[in-house]
Amino acid sequence: MRRSLIISGVLLALLVLGGSLGLMRARAALNAPLGSAAAGYVLNIPAGQAFGQLVAELARDGILSEPRLTRWYARWQGLDQRVQAGEYLLDEGLTIRSLLDRLVAGEVMLHSLTVVEGSTVRDLLTALRTHPAVSQTLADDALAEVTTLIQLPDAYPEGWFFPDTYRFPRGTTDRELLRQAHELMRSKLDAAWAGRAEELPLRSPYEALILASVIERETALASERPEIAGVFVRRLQKGMRLQTDPTVIYGIGPDFNGNLTRRDLATDTPYNTYTRAGLPPTPIALPGEGALRAAVNPAPGDALYFVATGLPDGSHTFSLTLEEHNRAVAQYLRRLRSRQGGS
Repeated sequence: MRRSLIISGVLLALLVLGGSLGLMRARAALNAPLGSAAAGYVLNIPAGQAFGQLVAELARDGILSEPRLTRWYARWQGLDQRVQAGEYLLDEGLTIRSLLDRLVAGEVMLHSLTVVEGSTVRDLLTALRTHPAVSQTLADDALAEVTTLIQLPDAYPEGWFFPDTYRFPRGTTDRELLRQAHELMRSKLDAAWAGRAEELPLRSPYEALILASVIERETALASERPEIAGVFVRRLQKGMRLQTDPTVIYGIGPDFNGNLTRRDLATDTPYNTYTRAGLPPTPIALPGEGALRAAVNPAPGDALYFVATGLPDGSHTFSLTLEEHNRAVAQYLRRLRSRQGGS
């Protein structure tokens, strides 16, 4: 009898020990990194996919070495019914536990779309149309649709989308991204207008948006934007024409071949600021925050003219009088001819 009790005790101890060792091994496996096969692996989980099918797919591709343990643990924790559909980017530092946490939290892979300062609404629509992760809902020529979509007070959507880098999950629609960019532009424009200087020759935030778009197209140097804004504001105050090439080019449209001629400058269009006074009728580009701020807070000064220096930094020469400006233009042309001769 005593011998039987001893044997039973030993067997029970072995069972307890075996169970403890099994739990330790399971815990170690759950917390072990998935390994190099997971690095850069893109997991796409369709809506409604069964958890067992998902685990089998990961095991087949060498991501999971413990599919049975994964299924058991997920079922025990109630995670198998909470995995969210979407696209996930894995890395080798993930464990079974952290992978499941990520799938349950819906921490999907984000794609990016960069809208460049000074680009146009047509450039934006092209970028959306050609982005592989964007769900397409708009027609190829969607300017009228876009105007209706964001409920613009004006009939043309140019300028109304903020240039920035947008991050989004696969399947986000072109309409949703346009809404985000438009709402951000409205916010930035409202903030700039609220902090505007006094006695500006601008009657509304929309006119500030128009001026900002011209400033954006005139220079890539952040330091010059307030100076260029100052020139334009003073010209508007004096009733002088803006005489800025980017508006003329915008008025020419897709037919512009990159060579702005005297004939172009003399041909009247609504956007030709050499033939027409005041601001162009709409923005000509998507201005960034720096251009918005410059438009409503121009730098003080007396300069009424500016022209490119022809230097590699893209800078401009600012002049108070037409005589000074003509000399600066002549210097620019000499540098341009010298550079063309050298090439």
